[in-house]
Amino acid sequence: MPRKLFNSRLIFIAIVITALFAREIALEHGPSYLRPGMKLSAFVTNAGDGTVSIVDLVGLNVRAAVPVGPAPSGARAHPTRKEIWGVSTDGGFVWVLDAASASVATKIPVGAAPYALDFSPDGSRAYVAASGANSLVAIDCATRQIVAHARTGKRPWLARMTPDGKSVVVANHDDSTLQVFDAGSLALRATIPTAPGPAQILIMPDSGTAYAAATGTNQISVVDLVAGTLLTNLPLPGKAGAMFLKPDGGELYVTVPEAHALVIINAATHDLADSILLGSTPALGAMDENTATLYVSDSGANRVVPVDVTYRTTGSPIPAGENPGACALDGASPHDLLLVVDQSSNDLAVIRVRTQSLITMVPVGNSPKDVAVLLY
Repeated sequence: MPRKLFNSRLIFIAIVITALFAREIALEHGPSYLRPGMKLSAFVTNAGDGTVSIVDLVGLNVRAAVPVGPAPSGARAHPTRKEIWGVSTDGGFVWVLDAASASVATKIPVGAAPYALDFSPDGSRAYVAASGANSLVAIDCATRQIVAHARTGKRPWLARMTPDGKSVVVANHDDSTLQVFDAGSLALRATIPTAPGPAQILIMPDSGTAYAAATGTNQISVVDLVAGTLLTNLPLPGKAGAMFLKPDGGELYVTVPEAHALVIINAATHDLADSILLGSTPALGAMDENTATLYVSDSGANRVVPVDVTYRTTGSPIPAGENPGACALDGASPHDLLLVVDQSSNDLAVIRVRTQSLITMVPVGNSPKDVAVLLY
């Protein structure tokens, strides 16, 4: 066989093998559930430069960096619209980012120092507490106008909607109270005392009970939202980091960074049921309801720890960059990707859920804080 023909055949075979290899890599990295024309993106708020980085989760790169305002946080995907909503804490407004055009659609003034927002179950309204103005506002998501306003206690940290869509619960940090407002009119229904400095709220699926994690003491307050009373203050081995609910609603999981632990609370009896040592500084995370796996970011050990909440066992830690914090799962069912914000290395860790392995690190903006995911 002539050498030239032999070399041509080798080159052709090499090209075919390379193409097949590239296709397999693309299939491995690209979510298989995406239809032609659909996009899957992560939206990362960058507190240091006032932008949102839009990360293409198929190409694994930053598609755009959109200025949204000073100290952005609280990024949430709208339940029905192709939008990401968040707040500018220093600017005192809500920003709405249109995913398709990668641009800010509007900014809605809500008062000084908002930290987070929440949506009604049907996505028709957004609720925001302004801690610097001692106020709560309801926003019509279609018209983007404020349609209701209420006074709160001192320094309302955040507002959370009950699953039945009937009430809004506000944690007043300096008053050490939870307040319950009517979702439609924002009329005050109840003011309930809690442990000092409530900062986080988790509401049970039946909308009858709420848990408020305190920053001023090592306690979690259990509140009856229907009766408007405090049921008990549960002691913790340290201050709470974040709270998660078991998919069946039977247990509550609380990270306690200074105790290096995950505390388990029986949701029926409101008793401490167990505690699991997780590592250095377990704080934030995300719950995979399909597999009953809680992924907890350990900021001190630069890793994510998977916890099987059914058997209360931990899996092998997954490397996740420097100072991992906020986590989010993609929109697939079952989930395909876990996303972790790396606050010190300014990137987004992308982890394959199926293999529980790190795929890549995508550089984002300065001091990333929150991440939201949208399939559109």
